Amino acid sequence: MANIKSAQKRALQSEKRRLHNNSLRSKVRTSIKRVLKEVQAGDWEKAMAAFQAAQPVIDSIADKGVFNKNWAARTKSRLNARVKALKAA
Repeated sequence: MANIKSAQKRALQSEKRRLHNNSLRSKVRTSIKRVLKEVQAGDWEKAMAAFQAAQPVIDSIADKGVFNKNWAARTKSRLNARVKALKAA
């Protein structure tokens, strides 16, 4: 632990933020896995529902700066392509 009071406070804040970001990151990854699971199952309606539920989660986490906005856009695009491919098949 740091010796200077401001550094101690900063270390505590960083740890608190790290734990909070971990839970947010987990939430995003879970929503992505749900979409991929439905795509694997081959059910377009469930996959589309999971994708529509995942989109605002991904966007909100990107807005908070936990993930980069470009990462969020790329991830949503790739998920959407997989869901659309189900309907085409």
